Amino acid sequence: MTLNRRTFLGTAAAAASLSAPMVHAAGHGMPRVVVIGGGAGGATAARYIAKDSQGEINVTLIEPTRTYYTCFFSNLYIGGFRDLQSIAHDYGTLAAEYGINVVHDWATGVDRDAKTVSLAGGGSVPYDRLVISPGIDFVDGAVPGWDLSAQTAMPHAYKAGTQTALLKAQIESMPEGGTYVMVAPPNPYRCPPGPYERISMVAHVLKERNPTAKILIADPKAKFSKQALFEEGWQKHYGGMIERIGPDFGGGNVSVNPDTMEVDIDGEVVKADVCNVIPAQKAGTICAAAGLTEGNWAPVDGHSMVSRMDENVYILGDATNQGDMPKSGFSANSQAKVAAMAVRGALTGSRVFPAKYSNTCWSLISTDDGIKVGAAYEATDEKIASVSSFVSQTGEDAAMRKATYEESIGWYAGITSDMFG
Repeated sequence: MTLNRRTFLGTAAAAASLSAPMVHAAGHGMPRVVVIGGGAGGATAARYIAKDSQGEINVTLIEPTRTYYTCFFSNLYIGGFRDLQSIAHDYGTLAAEYGINVVHDWATGVDRDAKTVSLAGGGSVPYDRLVISPGIDFVDGAVPGWDLSAQTAMPHAYKAGTQTALLKAQIESMPEGGTYVMVAPPNPYRCPPGPYERISMVAHVLKERNPTAKILIADPKAKFSKQALFEEGWQKHYGGMIERIGPDFGGGNVSVNPDTMEVDIDGEVVKADVCNVIPAQKAGTICAAAGLTEGNWAPVDGHSMVSRMDENVYILGDATNQGDMPKSGFSANSQAKVAAMAVRGALTGSRVFPAKYSNTCWSLISTDDGIKVGAAYEATDEKIASVSSFVSQTGEDAAMRKATYEESIGWYAGITSDMFG
């Protein structure tokens, strides 16, 4: 556990080793907000609540990892456009400059009646308002033959960090003329263009290192985000290397054997040198453990991101069922600001403005060949609704594509500063 000058846990070393101690918040008269998850949603929410309340709210952020690797831009690491350290971030500024109590532990349960969060280390943290931004987990049995025990042989790399580094190493070690197979996820899933940007980045590496290699995509979806743009780019930069098998040809009927590195696509068995399995997804497990899900996702009110099941809990980002917004880092960051404003209003009486949201998803196809899609959103009583949108166009000139890529670089610097200070 990493603590700051406000001494949230008192005796830090004891919290993980003593038998189920209660973790007490500093300043008992101060409203307490606990944030579970330190990614684009959780880190942003914690920072904005602490910053804008100017010390009137005690904020605790629970995040098991000391170094957070962003899923967005992790494909550029695979493609050789970034190094791993460039997508790595820590929580020191949130603790030191914003007075946030950063607890490095797993949140294992939520007692919504007692308003406490239990920790794997044995403690529990009380809250007046709870913000949950846990990202995604995978649906058990979504790809027959694959589960988390197979993630070393067949990595998902859809939670960035060691999985991303593993997949990159496997790609770079492929035999000459080998085969990379991606099992793409069904809707809905984190970052709709993400698998196809990854294909682009894998192709970029193989074109330079292993130009006779082949890429095969088994895809259960009839269409995907920015499809025409990706397919145009693949033909331009990687002609003949990439083959996609959609649902009409069995792309939705896939099983794998990690022991033999075989992929069965509608009865046809393919031997893979690298197999990237991205399974169907669901809200991070803590949401279901807290009884905040319907089906695989957590329903929220788009006006504030408050759970439709508990007025004291706000849920952000990939875990939510909120309407039209895609599951993306930009979406989570945008939703976090709305939730932070709502939480401050509820606890301090500060003014709350109508919710407005935005999102852009950038993708890189090849060197200086960037594309994007995005929209603006407003809250209705039923959902978060798209009110305008934009997308790159096929046939754009090289200057436009380079400018789009450079725009994405600036966005990454801005959003990570907005998250981590």
